[in-house]
Amino acid sequence: MTDPVSGLLAALDLTDTGARTSEDIFTGISQWQPHGRVFGGQVLAQSLVAAMRTIGDDRFVHSMHGYFLRPGDVEHPITFSVDRIHDGRSFSTRRTQAYQGGLPILSMIASFQSADEGLDHQVAMPVGLPEPESLPSAAETMAGIDHPIAAAWANGRAFDMRHVPSPVYFSVEGEHTPHQAVWLKAKDRLPDDENLHRAALAYASDYSILEPIMRGHGVAWATPGLKAASLDHAMWFHRFGRVDEWLLYVQESPTAGGGRGLSLGRIFTRDGVLLASVAQEGMVRVPSR
Repeated sequence: MTDPVSGLLAALDLTDTGARTSEDIFTGISQWQPHGRVFGGQVLAQSLVAAMRTIGDDRFVHSMHGYFLRPGDVEHPITFSVDRIHDGRSFSTRRTQAYQGGLPILSMIASFQSADEGLDHQVAMPVGLPEPESLPSAAETMAGIDHPIAAAWANGRAFDMRHVPSPVYFSVEGEHTPHQAVWLKAKDRLPDDENLHRAALAYASDYSILEPIMRGHGVAWATPGLKAASLDHAMWFHRFGRVDEWLLYVQESPTAGGGRGLSLGRIFTRDGVLLASVAQEGMVRVPSR
């Protein structure tokens, strides 16, 4: 296993393989995962990077909507095909399809906008939450546990994540409510590239977004027979912020049923600036429930 931040940067550094064709084609590698499946946030971020490669420097992503179609295999590269759907005076739209073995594993549409002036407001960040330094890291929570998935969660992730009130890795402590907050930050300094930080934010947004569904029903990741997977993911980028500084990811689940659950999230800087909003529906199946 390589350093996780270096692995993240390598995964997001796509190779342009369509230079001699009329198509925009890129190829990317995957970060190792103990179960052999590609992390959804990785292919989501890579698809966004592929779309960004076809956009001028004067426009920035403001929204993306993706569907996870099939699990990816970390042992094989991923091919990204970008369709330049529209370029207007202020907005551009791109569709990215991610493929492995000739089959699509993710389909995403993203919209980009040039800088503009307009009305400006935002909701306030929750107050009274503990500071990230006062909370245990995943490495501290899972210290001494000899299991490959625990080792990957503890040291293999590119982001330090600290749960409020507590993580749901092995048990759900306290009241079973469908909401939580997670402090997160890249474990190392990232380059001063705004698009890279936006892609990395999309990457990190997929880590814990389904957990409010589980927390509300007292279901931990270690629950025997649990099956959870992202189905679709939407994200709106409101303002720019660095992912190598502490961010607060506030999450809630308004509903679950039929083996699916919906989670909503808001990502704030430490001083309260709202950077992004997230919505994801996921499959969450628990035996006998």
